[in-house]
Amino acid sequence: MRVVNTKEINICVNNRLIEDKMDTTMRFGVSLPSDLLEEFDRKIREKMYANRSEAIRDLIRDFLVRDKWEDSSQEVYGSLTLIYDHEKRGISDKLTGIQHHDHALIVSTMHIHLDKQNCMEMMAIKGKASDVKNIADRLISTKGVKHGKLVMTAL
Repeated sequence: MRVVNTKEINICVNNRLIEDKMDTTMRFGVSLPSDLLEEFDRKIREKMYANRSEAIRDLIRDFLVRDKWEDSSQEVYGSLTLIYDHEKRGISDKLTGIQHHDHALIVSTMHIHLDKQNCMEMMAIKGKASDVKNIADRLISTKGVKHGKLVMTAL
């Protein structure tokens, strides 16, 4: 019996093919200049990866997720963090107004008082990549926001 490698594991029992829905693990070789490999090994130790394979898997996943961000119609999930001076006139109302305007994108928010003057607001956002980027840009560019960072991912 010939078994073709697919995304499924094919198991042969008593000459009968049984399909399992688990992914197979594929091995491949990579050629790199030695100095690049040494630098990569230093970085994976610093990031505490168990091995090169785990680090490479994360790099590939990140590469594929970034590709989905470029497709503005793809659904993505984002975490937006804002730091702002809550004493800046109208800042809280402006930020809340933007969130309410696009309420369908905002899954959840958390507001933290960092000190007497500064606040951090974190938002979980879900929607088309273009819409998530748009609301994040509007919130980050609001006058009074000191720093903002959007992190997106996709399934």
